[in-house]
Amino acid sequence: MAFKRGAIYLANFNPSKGNEPGKIRPCVVMQSDLLNEVGHPSTTVLPLTTQLIDDAAPLRYRIKARDKLHTDSDLMLDQTRTIDNQRITSNLLTALTQTELFEIEVLWQTVLGP
Repeated sequence: MAFKRGAIYLANFNPSKGNEPGKIRPCVVMQSDLLNEVGHPSTTVLPLTTQLIDDAAPLRYRIKARDKLHTDSDLMLDQTRTIDNQRITSNLLTALTQTELFEIEVLWQTVLGP
């Protein structure tokens, strides 16, 4: 299955160590569709959490509940992970708008640095 940049799927982040997010949780695919469409075996994602922290940019970005994402969630921009595609389910929860994806990219670049 080809995942889509900006789409939110469930993924298994276990096992985790230290401050890494664990368990099965939603994540946003941030990897280029160029890699996604050729069947690259791993995918770069940003995990979501329902432990909301207000005004936490650039480390967090709020995504409102919609479609199959039933709870408002914070995207954890400081927890970038590249995971094996077998960890990601085919359960598409929702997709970001182009505006959301742009805003996330700006924050993510702040976290990643120049």
